Amino acid sequence: MENFITITTFLLFIGGVAILTYYWVRRQDNTSLEGYYLAGRNLSFPLIAGSLLLTNLSTEQLVGLNGSAFIDGLSVMAWEVIAVLALVLMALFFLPRFLKSGIATVPQFLGLRFDHGTQVIANLIFLGAYVAILLPIILYTGATGLSSMLDLQTLTGLESEVSVIWVTVWIVGLIGASYALFGGLGSIAVSDLLNGIGLLIGGFLICWFGLQAVSGGEGIIQGWQILGEAHPERFNSIGGPDQSVPFSTLFTGVLLLNVFYWCTNQQIIQRTFGASSLAEGQKGVLLTGMLKLLGPLYLVIPGIIAFYLYGDTDIRADNAYGVLVRDVLPSPLTGLFAGVMVGAILSSFNSALNATTTLYGYGLYKAVLKKDATDAQIVKAGKRFGWVIAIASMFIAPLLIGQESIFVYLQQMNGIYFIPILAVVLVAILAPRVPPLAAKLALVIGCLGIAAGYFVPPFSGWVLAVTEFHFLGIAFLVLVFLMLVVSFYKPLEKPWEQEYSGDVDMTPWKFAVPAGIVLVVLVLLIYTLFADLSILFGG
Repeated sequence: MENFITITTFLLFIGGVAILTYYWVRRQDNTSLEGYYLAGRNLSFPLIAGSLLLTNLSTEQLVGLNGSAFIDGLSVMAWEVIAVLALVLMALFFLPRFLKSGIATVPQFLGLRFDHGTQVIANLIFLGAYVAILLPIILYTGATGLSSMLDLQTLTGLESEVSVIWVTVWIVGLIGASYALFGGLGSIAVSDLLNGIGLLIGGFLICWFGLQAVSGGEGIIQGWQILGEAHPERFNSIGGPDQSVPFSTLFTGVLLLNVFYWCTNQQIIQRTFGASSLAEGQKGVLLTGMLKLLGPLYLVIPGIIAFYLYGDTDIRADNAYGVLVRDVLPSPLTGLFAGVMVGAILSSFNSALNATTTLYGYGLYKAVLKKDATDAQIVKAGKRFGWVIAIASMFIAPLLIGQESIFVYLQQMNGIYFIPILAVVLVAILAPRVPPLAAKLALVIGCLGIAAGYFVPPFSGWVLAVTEFHFLGIAFLVLVFLMLVVSFYKPLEKPWEQEYSGDVDMTPWKFAVPAGIVLVVLVLLIYTLFADLSILFGG
């Protein structure tokens, strides 16, 4: 009976979201490029914020980040809190420049700034990374979380966890691909908003019921006190040198990865390109920053609660969150939250797949393969390519079984392409005389060099010696220096001047700067409140 209630509420939630999404976007134009890939440039700030939040808060966050908190405690909140600084930078610096050019993709911006060859290289890097890294990790963490939460091995009767992961990956992948490839960005943004509301409510409920479980039903305040007294070392915002996010890396690799992710990552920022105006885009991005400040409550604290409850068992870190949800939530709420989890999986998978088809349609099909293609032909070709990528990612995802921490693995792999692209975009904006040759060299050398630092001896030994996040910071500086040197010897004859495309109203939100300052101050206060610097000195 308990499983029946869980499955019923699960199906009701995901069915309700699907029906409401269809009703909301049924008249949307999905034949034109702007209609399919940018929702007609009609997105308002609640849709932008909801979509940004849920695209980010997928199962690699829910499962992976809570798994990291299970191991290291509160210090891993850096991935949430430092992200707020990157979002402020996006709203005030990057977004005005992107919208001014009326672009649909980041490589398209690089094509306008440098040349066609730079755009093609950036497209290929994004596409390779999404199919080999991002999409498989989204599917794998989603399958892992759902398997633990709903006890799918018992429910389905499959003999092994590996079999459960394979089946779940393919079911979720096929549903997600259908959503993304038939509905376009508009349906993704609407379903993201609906799922985002459920995710926030469900995430806070898990924290609530988890603290109740810690206190034995005596209340969440009592549970918080017990948790803090039992494991005070896990409530330190400052990461020690032996943890996954050492404090010093906040100023190098961790900050750079966040800036790339929130300011230049196609999967994330594509919905900001669909903003109806600069003001709506800025409000959406800054609202996302405010919501990210709440992230540790449902992305870190449950992992610490799980350590308190299961730390003396042989449970794997990436399974801890799903087990906690199954154990502490009542059956009807477990089903509802599993539905929210599926929504989160679909959101990130859909967004990455939509970004992939956008990159292919704009950057390769129209720019290289068929330059005279109509909008309808580009959309059709993008959909076909999307199915190929989706199926490839479904084969790769189950091969990730066995990673100690999938979130740490994700950040390692992301560094390979995050850092070169961020370096090139920043130099493109700030140094108008840097030539296309410099950008191409930085993209190719950067990706190959960082990959060698991870996987090729003796370079990998040196990376371990300086910590990988410091290595990424050094790589970023080297790439910027390389581009400036090339520019010194072969500068552009005339400095590049950005032209206004006229596609978007560029009037900024009058409260954007004050709101950004408030968010930065709140980040500093949160770190100060939970800081114990003695860990840096062996205290």
